[in-house]
Amino acid sequence: MVLSEAVLRDRLNAPLDHRLVITPLLDPGQIRGSSVDVRLGTEFILLKRSARAPIDPRGLPLEGGEESWADYQERVSVPVGERMILHPNQLVLGATLEFLGVPRDWMAYVIGRSSWGRLGLIVATAIMVSPGYRGSLTLELANLADTPIYLYPGTRVAQLVFHSLEEPAAAYGAGGKYTGPVGPEFSKLGEDRDWAVIRALAPRP
Repeated sequence: MVLSEAVLRDRLNAPLDHRLVITPLLDPGQIRGSSVDVRLGTEFILLKRSARAPIDPRGLPLEGGEESWADYQERVSVPVGERMILHPNQLVLGATLEFLGVPRDWMAYVIGRSSWGRLGLIVATAIMVSPGYRGSLTLELANLADTPIYLYPGTRVAQLVFHSLEEPAAAYGAGGKYTGPVGPEFSKLGEDRDWAVIRALAPRP
């Protein structure tokens, strides 16, 4: 069930165990209808163009070199009031300005605002926010248009649509890779259990 504006506002003042946390909420009008608008923060991770080797999602040293994750990313800060350029076919990791706390009996989907989508900006390719999540949300920002787009920290770039669960989930964080961030986080795919499963399935020499 999609939750209404009245329910969302009521949970902002609920007891802590059931509270919806959105801070800072710069404009009460960010909550409207059945969604909450979220703003673009000031911190970004740019993926560098590299001719040396592909990124290894396992996070292990790459064949023929000693590259690390840091060789493929650059962190930049863009203050509110300034702007950055997102070039065609470029992917940048941003984050919500807001710190969010999702009740354990709720989950949310991140949806890009259509006004940005009509300019070619795709937001949040990883769209689910788990029950009990705490932290800023990392946003995957991709420009699918043929023209560069300016990004302005502080603007509303996405919205959250909340759904209720039949029963509360376990607290998020026990074993979660992305716990309590206050800015964008790079992929932690190398921590997935898939790699151990694959090693067990692989033919032995």
